Amino acid sequence: MSTRSPLLNVMVRAADKAARGLKRDFGEVENLQVSRKGPADFVSAADKRTDKTLRQELSKARPDWGLLMEESGETEGTAAQGARFIVDPLDGTSNFLHGIPHFAISIAAEQGGAIVAGVIYDPIKEELFLAEKGNGAFLNDRRIRASARRRLDSALIATGAPFKGHGDRPTFLREIDAVMAETAGIRRQGSAALDLAYVAAGRYDGYWERDLNYWDTAAGVVLVREAGGFVGEVEGRRYTPESKSILAATTDLEAPLQRLLKRAHKSAAQG
Repeated sequence: MSTRSPLLNVMVRAADKAARGLKRDFGEVENLQVSRKGPADFVSAADKRTDKTLRQELSKARPDWGLLMEESGETEGTAAQGARFIVDPLDGTSNFLHGIPHFAISIAAEQGGAIVAGVIYDPIKEELFLAEKGNGAFLNDRRIRASARRRLDSALIATGAPFKGHGDRPTFLREIDAVMAETAGIRRQGSAALDLAYVAAGRYDGYWERDLNYWDTAAGVVLVREAGGFVGEVEGRRYTPESKSILAATTDLEAPLQRLLKRAHKSAAQG
């Protein structure tokens, strides 16, 4: 990527500054204070510090923009077209807390109700995924594209699994059984943002998950689309800020993967 837009520069600078503290905290993960948000759902002191840094940096650069942040909620802005940033300061919190180096900062920019730019930064691997509508998707300034695989039997698919107090386990078990039977493998790594970034980079050929929020997926959506992939809901509907499920895949694998999941969902509903 020869040049970045002013908007992407703002997002990248914010992610880079927040990542410095996150990396320090990861090195001292055993000393972090952890508070409980819900059953098996934790928020760390690192989460809160990263949220604060991102809020400060983004607000300083775009003071009229709104903010929707996982930890600190929504702040209304005054910018035209309802411009706002959608932020997950630490996607993959459980990985972080267990010392697993697979998590990311996710920032999306929304204007006129559409996602126009996305940044996903993995600070441990120093991988910066970014995309802007109409300008392609990049990893550390190298152009990336969704994979060219066309058959499910050679495809590697990612997903996210229900955990205690969250999700529909019977439906998921039917879905994963159906996908396992037809593909080359399934991965569950614990970060929706990075799962989407990996689809954009051609590392995964598809990804599905339910019970997500806008901040989990917004940045990844523009990455996958700009890399030439498909994004929608598992059920086949169009992806929107209200979507609670997501299906991302190559254009050739979207339809067969969706058929597998629909059949599994129907089977689970029938008992």
